[in-house]
Amino acid sequence: MWQQLKIQLKSDDALELEQTLIESGALSISYLDAEDQPIFQKEPDSTPLWDNIFLLCLFDGNVELDSLLADLQRNTQVLNRENLTVEVIEDKDWERSWMADFKPMQFGEKLWIYPSWQTPPDLNAINLLLDPGLAFGSGTHITTSLCLRWLEKSAVETKEVIDYGCGSGVLAIAAALLGAEKVHAVDNDPQAIAATIDNSYRNNIAEDIITAYLPGALPKLSPDILIANILAEPLIDLSVKFADLVKPGGQIALSGILEAQIPSLLSCYKRWFVLEAPIIENEWVLITGTRKA
Repeated sequence: MWQQLKIQLKSDDALELEQTLIESGALSISYLDAEDQPIFQKEPDSTPLWDNIFLLCLFDGNVELDSLLADLQRNTQVLNRENLTVEVIEDKDWERSWMADFKPMQFGEKLWIYPSWQTPPDLNAINLLLDPGLAFGSGTHITTSLCLRWLEKSAVETKEVIDYGCGSGVLAIAAALLGAEKVHAVDNDPQAIAATIDNSYRNNIAEDIITAYLPGALPKLSPDILIANILAEPLIDLSVKFADLVKPGGQIALSGILEAQIPSLLSCYKRWFVLEAPIIENEWVLITGTRKA
């Protein structure tokens, strides 16, 4: 049996309080978003946090927590001190419990993503094997889903595709499985490059179909499709580069964008692309368009 203590505080106060909790016997501490605030890793090896967080602190069931709770009630760093809670958690097979949370997911009519411990629901569909990772997309985020559904209904057969900001390689691999002739995966994180290559091997993608690059190593290309699921700020910074890359008549798909950021993205990209109406889902956005001649 275990005890789980839940504490809300500002992220700036997390490290100091975390040390206090460890000294009080906490066996593990997890950080959770307290306000549904979107956040992304902008730089390799950085660890960004939400502004307000929950600390979930796991203690042995025999640890006496009354004194710690009394101290936390007086701690000015703790937000909503009246809502400090301790939950009793029974022992269970945590690995199996975690794995049970991940089910095959369908994108469009013919594309599925499934974890390695499950069987694809439709063996005749296009099935992408991808296990949840530490930092990279597995299809569960809305922006990834928007991009996958767009790819699934786009004519990618025999096309050349760039996945800029590839992460796990999920979009690059989906494009290859959907029939793209050549896919170039780009990311500024070497771990993402390694993850993309590993995941392409696991999906039996031929070595000459998907190649992965750090941005500075990307050769001169003229792709038919460029898809980038990153952030609004780097999408604006990269707009000239993307416009130079995509061939006239080629397509672009941009995501990682919040609804409030639509005007700035449209204003930026309309110089080079004929843009479609943005697709919006739960405040997240996909912007697509065609390169002008």
